[in-house]
Amino acid sequence: MAITAPLPTITDEPRTPASPGPATHVRMTRVSATLAANEALDERRQRGERVLPLAFGEAGVPVAPALKHALAMATHRNGYGPVAGLADLRTAAAGYWGRRGLPTAAHEVVCGPGSKALLYGLLLCLRGDSVAIPRPSWVSYAAQASLTGTRRVYVPIMPGQGGVPDPERLEAAATSAARDGSRLSAVIVTLPDNPTGTLASAEMVRALCDVARRHDLLIISDEIYRDLVHSGDEDFLSPASVAPERTIVTSGLSKNLALGGWRIGVARLPDAAAGVTALREALLAACSEIWSAPAAPVQQAAALAFSEPPEITERIARSRHLHGAIARAVAARFTAAGALLAQPRGAFYLYPDFGPHRPALLGRFGVQTGADLAALLLRKYGIGVLPGSAFGDPDRALRLRVATSRLYGETAAQQEQALAAADPAALPWIADGLAWLQRALAGLAS
Repeated sequence: MAITAPLPTITDEPRTPASPGPATHVRMTRVSATLAANEALDERRQRGERVLPLAFGEAGVPVAPALKHALAMATHRNGYGPVAGLADLRTAAAGYWGRRGLPTAAHEVVCGPGSKALLYGLLLCLRGDSVAIPRPSWVSYAAQASLTGTRRVYVPIMPGQGGVPDPERLEAAATSAARDGSRLSAVIVTLPDNPTGTLASAEMVRALCDVARRHDLLIISDEIYRDLVHSGDEDFLSPASVAPERTIVTSGLSKNLALGGWRIGVARLPDAAAGVTALREALLAACSEIWSAPAAPVQQAAALAFSEPPEITERIARSRHLHGAIARAVAARFTAAGALLAQPRGAFYLYPDFGPHRPALLGRFGVQTGADLAALLLRKYGIGVLPGSAFGDPDRALRLRVATSRLYGETAAQQEQALAAADPAALPWIADGLAWLQRALAGLAS
C-alpha cells in the first residue's frame, strides 16, 4: 500500500486518447446527481406543484433533542482546533468502533466535515493509477476519482450483494492492471449499500479481503449506514475485522442520526499497518489545506453522539425500525408492479429494475433509457427518482435508485410520530405517499 502526500497526476477512466489528462486538467461540469435532483424537486415544490421526493438520500427525521442541546452548549468554541479533530470526538469515535468489535485508539481516528470530504482526502493520498469501485455505486466515488486524477475501474457487483465488487472480477481487474502497468491501488466498498439497499454477505467480504491481500489493495470501507442494517448488527461484517492492516473505515452521523447538514465524519485508519504513519500524515496534510478543521461546536455534539448514551441508541433503534418498515413497504409496491428487486436489508434505498417492462415502456412512452424512465415518472406522476446511470450503470439499463426516507412527513411533528409508530406505513401521510406511488407504478405496468 504505497501512500504519498502529493496529488497524483494519473488519468481518469477510460484510458483513451480523449481521456482527461493530469488532475489539474479535470473539470467537473455538473452538480452531483443526488443534490441536483433534490434542488429540482424543491423548485417544483416552491412553484406549488405536489411532488413525491424519492431521489435524495436524506434520513428524513428531526435532530435528537440531546444533540440540539449539546450543540447549543458548545457555541462558545470558536477556535480552529486540531486538524485531526478534537480529542473528545476522536476518543468517542474510537469507543464507538471498539463496541463494534474493532479496537481503536484515538490517534487512529481522523475527523472531517462529513465522511464525503474524508473520502476525497483519502483519494488525494493514494499513490497508484487506479481505484476499483462497485458498479453500481454511490455517485460521488467516480466523481471524486475524476477530481483527484485517479483512474476509476468499475467492477460489477453480484446480484443482491451490492456495495462490494464481485471478488472474481476484482481479481481479474487487478491482474489485468498489473499486466498493463496500471496497478490497482485501492478498492472502495459500501456496507450496507447505496444505491441498492442490500448488504454484502460475510462470505463476500472475506473473499474481497483475500483478493485485496493478494494484490496489496487498500480497502476503503464506507460504513455510513452500518447502524441502519434492518436486522441489527449481527449480519454485518466489516473488512476491518478481516483485514485490519489494510482497511480504512469511514462513517459519520448524516444517516443514523439524520445530521447531514451538520457535516461531520470520522475515519478509522489501519491499525499497525505498514505505511500507516505515512497514510495518516498524508491525509492530515490534505485536510489541513482543504478544511483546516471541522466546526468545533459540531465536533462537541458529535462526541456525545459517538459516546452513545441511552437516548442516542434508542433514537437510532427507532430510526432503524422506521427505515426498514418503509423500505419494505415501498419494495412491495415495486414488486407488485413487476419490477425486479433485491429486497432491502439496510439504509433506505431500493434499486428496482424495469427490464421486464422494456417493450411496453418503449411502445407506450418511448422510454429507452433509465434517464427516460426517471423523467417519465417526474413529468407524468410527479415522482422524483434517479436513473441507474447516475450510479455507473449503462444508460440503457432501466434501473432506478429510489430513496424512501422522505416519505416520513413534511413536518418535524409528523416525522416524530413516524419514529414512534409500531406500523409507520399506516400513518395517513405515509399511506398517502405509498398509494400515490402504487397508482403511478400501476400506470407504468398496465
